[in-house]
Amino acid sequence: MNGCCKKEETGEKGEMMRELCEKTGTGGEAAGGQGGLSRRHFLKAVAIGGMSAIGAGFAGCRKDEKNAEPTGSMTMRTNPKSGEKVSLLGFGMMRLPSVGGRSAREGNDPIDQDMVNRMVDYALAHGVNYFDTAPPYCKGKSEDATARALLRHPRDKYYIATKLSNFAPSTWSRDASLQIYHNSLRLFATDHLDYLLLHGIGMGADGMREYEKRFLDNGVLDFLLEEREKGHVRNLGFSYHGDIAVFDRLLAEHDTYRWDFVQIQLNYLDWKYAGQIKAYNSSASYLYNELDKRGIPVVVMEPLLGGRLSNVPNNIAALLKQSDPEASIASWAFRYAGSFPRVLTVLSGMSRFEHLEENIRTYSPLKPLTDREMALLQEVADRMIKYDTIPCNACDYCMPCPYGIDIPGCILHYNKCLNEDLVLKSIRDKNYREARRAYLVGYDRSVPRLRQASHCTGCGQCVPHCPQRIDIPGELRRIDAYVEKLKQDRL
Repeated sequence: MNGCCKKEETGEKGEMMRELCEKTGTGGEAAGGQGGLSRRHFLKAVAIGGMSAIGAGFAGCRKDEKNAEPTGSMTMRTNPKSGEKVSLLGFGMMRLPSVGGRSAREGNDPIDQDMVNRMVDYALAHGVNYFDTAPPYCKGKSEDATARALLRHPRDKYYIATKLSNFAPSTWSRDASLQIYHNSLRLFATDHLDYLLLHGIGMGADGMREYEKRFLDNGVLDFLLEEREKGHVRNLGFSYHGDIAVFDRLLAEHDTYRWDFVQIQLNYLDWKYAGQIKAYNSSASYLYNELDKRGIPVVVMEPLLGGRLSNVPNNIAALLKQSDPEASIASWAFRYAGSFPRVLTVLSGMSRFEHLEENIRTYSPLKPLTDREMALLQEVADRMIKYDTIPCNACDYCMPCPYGIDIPGCILHYNKCLNEDLVLKSIRDKNYREARRAYLVGYDRSVPRLRQASHCTGCGQCVPHCPQRIDIPGELRRIDAYVEKLKQDRL
């Protein structure tokens, strides 16, 4: 693997870096200017060098070691069943990069397979070996893109985690469900899946009944248990969303099913306040402790709570920076999730190379939180829960909207402005003019007008698909009403 990287350095990497220097170093032209390096070639150069190589190409651009290559080894956790060493950082393949530079979950641009390959290469070279995907991710393209990247490497260098995502009633039959399973094996050109999850347990209006129809009544769970006995599924678990009665039932039946792992949402805000964020949620502390009591390994999803814990309110960011000026806001959340001993791996959906690099540095090796730092993050959570943000994790399960609305985009812009104290209560607020302009201009830049909340008809098609059970039409009406008041200066 390392040899492969070194070969690239003298081949395509060298060529790309020479082009980069010619276009930006000696000519003095910006990358986007006339005769400059194209955006795509720039991104390719960034990927080949893992961003750090770019920094080396510009003398004096790095002022500290924050962006340096990791000097330590990736922290590994041991699977108690097999003894396998699993990287504490898991690569979530839900937000793969597109050729347009955005996440492939957004827009219609195809996945940038070249960039995915390079990110996977970099991840493997730095100790990441757990790759988490699912049939619906990236509009149904994630498994294929992940397989294309991984199949370039020896099968024993990585673990495939994918899911039986038979959400739609049309896939609840045994044949339709097993077709999803066999398609995953086919795409990955393998006779076994390392980690297979029953996807989205507890979702839906009646989580218990959907669980029964998806996995019990059709004999699918019995089939998967047989597949585990045959070695075609090495570890069988489930990802949990929503209905606590379903979670409790599956753990009560642990002696029967012997769950090898369970994937839950865990972060410093959900640890205590998940139920306050949304009434049906159960605190991450309850979920983790129930799994810990049974010795079941935990896979963490949403360590950043859909990005909310990397874009915290300004006063909270200042508090964290005061404690550690060099640490990124996101790194606090990743260290938090990794500090729990029962956690096998922490998933991060990374569409940008620099995010991959930073997360690798955070876990190479992990510096567990001290008691003082744990107390600080509890104080942060206590403060954050007072903000009336909409609990959207940008999972995109609500999409596509039949009327073209960018539902996550509308909500995330609102949350971002709320965190930055740009959501106003009155025209008499001292920073009214500045905040008004920032919200409206930012809204138009982040969400095209034809895709904004004003176009919601209230059809409700999105609601059953939301793992957070957000009243999406109601929230979009709230956002639209606020925007209209801003436009008309009548707060």
